[in-house]
Amino acid sequence: MTRTPATSSAPPRGEVTDQEPGGTDLSHGLKQRHLSMIALGGVIGAGLFVGSGAGIAAAGPGIVLAYAASGLLVMLVMRMLGEMAAANPASGTFSVHAERAIGPWAGFTVGWMFWVELCVGIAVEAIGAAHIMVSWFPSTPSWMWVLVFMAVFCGTNLAAVSNFGEFEFWFAALKVGAIGLFLVLGVLAILGLLPGTSAPGADNLTGHGGFLPGGTDGLAAGLLASVFAYGGLETVTIAAAESEQPVRGVAKAVRTAMWRIALFYVGSMLVVVTLIPWTDKSITETGPYVAVLDHLDIPAAGQIMNVIVLIALLSAMNANIYGASRMSYSLVQRGEGPRILGKVSGGVPRMTVLASSAFGFFAVLLSYWWPDTVFKWLLYMTGAAVLVVWAFIAVTQLLMRRRLEREAPDKLVVRMWLFPYVTVVALAGILGTLALMLREHDTRVQLWATAGLTVALALFGYLRQRMLARRAAVTGI
Repeated sequence: MTRTPATSSAPPRGEVTDQEPGGTDLSHGLKQRHLSMIALGGVIGAGLFVGSGAGIAAAGPGIVLAYAASGLLVMLVMRMLGEMAAANPASGTFSVHAERAIGPWAGFTVGWMFWVELCVGIAVEAIGAAHIMVSWFPSTPSWMWVLVFMAVFCGTNLAAVSNFGEFEFWFAALKVGAIGLFLVLGVLAILGLLPGTSAPGADNLTGHGGFLPGGTDGLAAGLLASVFAYGGLETVTIAAAESEQPVRGVAKAVRTAMWRIALFYVGSMLVVVTLIPWTDKSITETGPYVAVLDHLDIPAAGQIMNVIVLIALLSAMNANIYGASRMSYSLVQRGEGPRILGKVSGGVPRMTVLASSAFGFFAVLLSYWWPDTVFKWLLYMTGAAVLVVWAFIAVTQLLMRRRLEREAPDKLVVRMWLFPYVTVVALAGILGTLALMLREHDTRVQLWATAGLTVALALFGYLRQRMLARRAAVTGI
């Protein structure tokens, strides 16, 4: 780790500044359309297209309530992030804010946890995309596709940031277009206006055991499944620091994306459970979207969804390389990572791009070498990471808002609703969701593994903070 002298350019705790600690040489090549589409498409991943089937199987039609509740939580977290990012745009986003509001150990902990989470995500997405390609080209090895995808997206992220923006713009546009078309077809089918269909009414919503066939236990399981499908919302606040107009860009992106995200997720689930029985095995076997398209006799529904899922995986992979590289760059700039990674060339932190991609590729190798041991525990350690990050965001916003009101009220371009009450409610919701993970064995193991990683990072960060403070006191610098 790099030594951070007491004369570091990092601002005093609580001071509100425009500049990220350590300065930044990153370019500003992202346009407003990039930010808007990143905000909109960033949380639309394979977890929605495929993983939501497990939630429906657990909660039945009640999955609509589960997605509505988790969607509301996500909107609140996004609003908190938007408030802080608009006030102080930084590539380290919530890690920078946590360092200023809580202390260096908090910025260190949440920053590196987020980096590990994204790098493991890179591996998972690369493996998933490779499996789809192998299903189309059976004679090809999966490792070849992993290598191709890693090389392509590492290469695009090594170039100008506008390349990342363009890839994400079109990836997100395709995902949003696919969901939009699905919703249109679904509504027409529900109304009986689609050729060859009849209006199902409320039969599938109230039949087959009722709206909540699994009771509160099923609803809780559906809630957990839905929460983790929303991962990726943080990317837009990271990207805002490299946009042409950071403050205006992130404010507009947050405001326009929140209700659309809720519409896509909750609307999709409502269409699925209204058109087909939640007990239909195809929902979990082929995925809820394929099941509905097959029900509507859409030709080649499975292959259409494979293409969309592939796009979602590649989009997430591209975004994770970008987010991981910027977060680690921010940490290095603040003296909380190896100095060698801090070099910027052409407005791009190329060393952190390479390091993040290399860690992701190494995780892929672990999935081949030790799939049931090392790689499995790597997944466990990041299983609840998104909730830990959100908890840090909520606590940070509680502290930062008061300081912004006192020191720079003009920077509150985006404001959290009914502060501080709604923030406290959101934090309670996050902690409640973490508590729900104690109910099942698999999620309980994930929770404890993530807790172990969090404690290890926090302890290391705190000891490092104390060591630097003692060193500064001895040297008198």
